[in-house]
Amino acid sequence: MSEFHSANGVATVCMDPTGFSFDNVHRNALIERHLSKVKGQSVIPVAKKTGTTIVGMAYKDGIVLGADTRATAGTEVAEKNCEKIHYLADNIYCCGAGTAADTEKTTDLVSSQLELLRMNTKSQSRIVTANTILRRMLFRYQGQIGAALVLGGCDVNGPHIYQIYPNGCTAKLPFTTMGSGSLAAMSVFETEYRDDMTEEEAVTLVKRAILAGVFNDLGSGSNCDTCVIRMDGTTELTRGAVTPNDVGPLRSMINRGNRLIMPKGSTAVLSSKFVPSSTGVSLSDIVVTEMEA
Repeated sequence: MSEFHSANGVATVCMDPTGFSFDNVHRNALIERHLSKVKGQSVIPVAKKTGTTIVGMAYKDGIVLGADTRATAGTEVAEKNCEKIHYLADNIYCCGAGTAADTEKTTDLVSSQLELLRMNTKSQSRIVTANTILRRMLFRYQGQIGAALVLGGCDVNGPHIYQIYPNGCTAKLPFTTMGSGSLAAMSVFETEYRDDMTEEEAVTLVKRAILAGVFNDLGSGSNCDTCVIRMDGTTELTRGAVTPNDVGPLRSMINRGNRLIMPKGSTAVLSSKFVPSSTGVSLSDIVVTEMEA
């Protein structure tokens, strides 16, 4: 409550405003005036839209990673069978959401760094090491690299699951989800996850979480890939573990005429001639010697 006194001494009491605050109205109007113009209309900036559902969880003998296989380019489906589970080391894999090129290149760079580190230390890669390299790299670019990652693996310290944001923020969790379908997948984990699950139960739960994203998020779809990393050192990566949108039966219904099928030998070979190298050296004369690592 505010009290004001006019020149004639009359006091005026004004009640402080309640409800919604419109303090940013003038700021927003200023932003709109400075926005770029496209065909004479203001374009309001919006967040970049991507579509993916990736999950990871730990069970008593290892970890399970899962991802859908749809890659989008705006509102179009660019790839129906995209591989989103990336190799980092024999005992470490990583799921990527965000910009496909960024996740692919980021995991490739970190994989090579882990390989060099193994050659230097002569020991197994640690999951915390991969997490440190990834978060330092992403933090250096302050979110300009669109890579949201779910890192998982097993080492001498047990199974580990890490959640890594594009700005370098990380968290170690028993289970996690990322991507535009993460809310649907998280609802499945929060309902059915429990400690000390068996491998079969963990894989089934991951599949259900991915399918929740596939059927409830427009940016996620196609198939479900899974990756199991066990404490005994074995790894099992399954492409198309679940194929709820199999297009095989639909394509089998399409009958193409024989005129569209080109048999072998349709293109005639007019001549065939081999010209030896002018130096007299061919590939058969080259001896390949293995280099010591």
